[in-house]
Amino acid sequence: MPKFPKIALTAAIVGLSAPSAVAAQHAPIAAESAAPAPAYADYADLVVAAPVIVDATIRSTVRLKPTDSAVLPPTMARLYVEADVSALIRGTDAMPARLGYTLDVPLDAHGRAPQYRKSRVLLFARAVADQNGQIQLIRPDAQRGWTVAGEALTRRIVRETLAPEAPPTVTGIANAFHTPGDLPGSGETQIFLSTAGNRPISLTIERKAGEAPRWSVALSEVVDAAAPPPPRDTLLWYRLACSLPATLPDAVLHSSGDDATVAREDYALVITALGACDRGGRP
Repeated sequence: MPKFPKIALTAAIVGLSAPSAVAAQHAPIAAESAAPAPAYADYADLVVAAPVIVDATIRSTVRLKPTDSAVLPPTMARLYVEADVSALIRGTDAMPARLGYTLDVPLDAHGRAPQYRKSRVLLFARAVADQNGQIQLIRPDAQRGWTVAGEALTRRIVRETLAPEAPPTVTGIANAFHTPGDLPGSGETQIFLSTAGNRPISLTIERKAGEAPRWSVALSEVVDAAAPPPPRDTLLWYRLACSLPATLPDAVLHSSGDDATVAREDYALVITALGACDRGGRP
């Protein structure tokens, strides 16, 4: 067998407890007309975790010996893949024209691995230290069949992620409280989120007598209650919808009695308005 770079023998195995999800991503590349529309949250998971993203065409694949892939279940195989880079979507300008990486794939009923030669793909990866031209996929399904929609969504999320005003990662809820207004049915709930880097994000739900509650999100200390909620399938929507708990934890609630009840209702209103964090079938 040819000698392969060290990365070929040390690929990270993540999430192999769900082989059906992996199999769906590693099925032979289908015609774009048959491909489902990419889910924003699924691609956002990939983009925010991948320092290297490339558009590439697979040049060759070699199945590694089982002794080199001992951690894999018998229904899976590890391939060493070489791909020619067509475009660097995210990463350093020093990226070589040809990359090598390992790919764990499901075997069919006859024990055969999928065929990828000449397939155009999007790769979400990280560079391998001291191994020029070698990358490591950030997770088992981080090789995606290329489509116009998939590339366009990837590039859009990269732009959103790298923008100076990009919202930070939400890590939880710091505190929340409701302040009743002067009139019955009026008041304001404020919910302060904890984030990576301790950058401010807060939610404000405003109630006025005789009107439906309205909510807004602020990315600074200045709260603009008139600002509209974030549109679906944007980075701010993703940070909120895919990170916030389903209900307001009691530990962060600094109101009691009826005020606490209203705060919980206002938080539920926000969660309902955001909608589900749809990853297109992925958990």
